[in-house]
Amino acid sequence: MEAEKRLKALGLVLPQTPEAKGNYCTIRRTGQLLTLSGQGPLVDGRLRYTGRIGAELTAEQGYDAARLSALNLLAVLKAEVGDLDQVTLVKALGFIAATPDFTDYPAVLNGASDLFLSVLGDRGRHSRSAVGVYGLPFGLPVEIELSAWCGHCPQSCGGAQASL
Repeated sequence: MEAEKRLKALGLVLPQTPEAKGNYCTIRRTGQLLTLSGQGPLVDGRLRYTGRIGAELTAEQGYDAARLSALNLLAVLKAEVGDLDQVTLVKALGFIAATPDFTDYPAVLNGASDLFLSVLGDRGRHSRSAVGVYGLPFGLPVEIELSAWCGHCPQSCGGAQASL
């Protein structure tokens, strides 16, 4: 339970698993590959930040929004597999809503990457893409998708398992 210890040492608690806001799953399993739908900066089920980086929000607030998004992604993973120590991250895809003159998308997405590394150690190291967009659903400043590998997870991980 190293990940749990690291969360505690950071003063963090995984939030309640966010629910889907439409006709999709928050997580899907195909064999040992887990793909997670995009998550935003929710705290207690409410958006902590809305707006675009460079207009309503600073880059520092964007970093924090990405960190909160990552915490929600970890909550989805934990709910699915039960033990974050069984998970290795593969790829993060971050969408950052920003003004046309703001281009430091990687610095914003570092909020998520830094948290993943702090909690999961080397298993949190991942490939990634940071993409700037004009707007996101519900006024999200950041939305992050995630792919992970679960090498030692039980064969049945709840209702999200795909039978392909």
